Amino acid sequence: MNRKMSLMVLVFGIAAFASACSGAREEAHTQIPIAASPTPESHPHTAVPTAEIPPIQPTRAPRPYAPAQAGGAFLTDKNEFFAASGNCVVCHKQNIDEAGNNVSFGDFWRGTIMANSALDPYYLAGVSMNIARFPEYGADIESKCSTCHMPMAHTSDAFSEGESLIFGAEGYLDPQHPLHKLAADGVSCSACHQIQDQDLGEFTSFSGGFVIDQNTPMGARVLYGRFNVSQPSQRMMAMSSGFVAQQSDHLLESEICATCHNLYTHYVTEDGSFSEAWFPEQTPYTEWLHSEYATLSTCQDCHMPPAEGAVVLSTLGPAGPRVPFAQHSFVGGNAYLLGVLNNFGGELAVQAGPEHFEAAIDRTLSYLRTETAQLEISPTELDGSSLGFDVTTSVLTGHKFPSGYPSRRAWLHITVKDGNGEVVFESGGVGTDGAILGNANDENSLAFEPHYDQITAADQVQIYETIIADVENKTTTILLAAAFYLKDNRLLPNGFEKTTASDDIKPHGMAFGDENFSAGGDTVKYLIEIGGATGPFTVEAELLYQSISYRWAMDLRAYETEQALLFSDYYQASPNLPVQIASQVASSE
Repeated sequence: MNRKMSLMVLVFGIAAFASACSGAREEAHTQIPIAASPTPESHPHTAVPTAEIPPIQPTRAPRPYAPAQAGGAFLTDKNEFFAASGNCVVCHKQNIDEAGNNVSFGDFWRGTIMANSALDPYYLAGVSMNIARFPEYGADIESKCSTCHMPMAHTSDAFSEGESLIFGAEGYLDPQHPLHKLAADGVSCSACHQIQDQDLGEFTSFSGGFVIDQNTPMGARVLYGRFNVSQPSQRMMAMSSGFVAQQSDHLLESEICATCHNLYTHYVTEDGSFSEAWFPEQTPYTEWLHSEYATLSTCQDCHMPPAEGAVVLSTLGPAGPRVPFAQHSFVGGNAYLLGVLNNFGGELAVQAGPEHFEAAIDRTLSYLRTETAQLEISPTELDGSSLGFDVTTSVLTGHKFPSGYPSRRAWLHITVKDGNGEVVFESGGVGTDGAILGNANDENSLAFEPHYDQITAADQVQIYETIIADVENKTTTILLAAAFYLKDNRLLPNGFEKTTASDDIKPHGMAFGDENFSAGGDTVKYLIEIGGATGPFTVEAELLYQSISYRWAMDLRAYETEQALLFSDYYQASPNLPVQIASQVASSE
């Protein structure tokens, strides 16, 4: 029997576990197409029989790729508070480090998710899904979700007490909207570099609570940076851009990133009103603060790595090379979405060309494969027809892995082969549609895999993920319905003490009581019945990762909004194949 978790709460509250059918499916992975909550054990539940996941059926004709043109073009626009990136790269371009690498601000930035935060089709589909589910809160949703994804437009409207809308004739995505270009510029230069050193690291600064000067007129507005700027350079920049450059160390601290990347949301309660409580939707800053990395490195150290030597920052002005130079690569873990942006950038009106997305994808894949986690397989032990071994995952990140938006997941794919090379056991295989074989949540939206300390059956899969639930105790992928975590067994960074962690960041579910799940990683014991198979046996282990899990993508299809249908087309055309984070092979005697 497999210990599948289900959230279909019956009147009698009977807890049971069910086995899943594991149908054969072609495997494919690792390639990115280029072009205060109760634990689940305390909730009565019953399992639902599962079946093999049907393949994705196209809802419309296959969508041909529409990549952006090579080179791309920066947006140019400004108002009394902000200027778009095109106004900045006029001078801040052709940045070359001492090793001869092109590390230009604009070329790196425009191929990132930050630059494309407003045009991100998955983000827009998710916003539209939440509005479709709770239409009475549509304006609140659009305002909240534009705060960090369209910060220049949202803040400009907030200063004039205007309404921040994303969709429709009065929304920022309408090309006729006066703030359209500033919105489409995403998380741009004059947004981040104008954030004031005020309340950073405090709860009031999270969830888009950054503070930007509302009163200083253009021509005297301050842009903060890490280096001291001479008066001649300040005057030149003020004359050409309207901004005055000023050095400030607060731009180097993790707290400035936390203004958007620590996100708390209210949720809709049983009576349809907003909750007074907050749901910690993503908390990488707080996770980092509870780890040993809080005294060792910052967000910028990892996600904006230094160039090789000094770099001249501007093509104008008397300033010489500066070091260290933080590359504006904002490298993260969303290679899949970068691939979608590359494939359909032409119709999304992105500012990057294929060369920028391809470079960003390469940086992301390299980062995922070298800076996130490692695997180790213990020596195998054969006892009659039982083969035993441990798989240990060691995490390298300064926050939980995976971290950020809760659609992300990583899992162990384990294969055991006999002496003839025949597969005698497999857990965590993946189909061409991105679904995990044996995963209850991919097969049934109301069920999920628990955290495992020991795995004995092929339909048990160790998946490091979050599972969130609404106030009715049902799993959900709608953030406005998310009230608490039923499961959070994402890998913990070094120095993270789970017993002293706050409710916002502690593990939820069975991982909390698993002694083998602790700071720095997790060990899973495998005990496999190999029947009459003969050795020597080979154990192959992979840690696989997806930034958008199958269930989160499929749930969008229930809401036939324009944006959800468009993303489903993109998803259909861009196979959601996982990235191989790490792999190991071990053989029996």
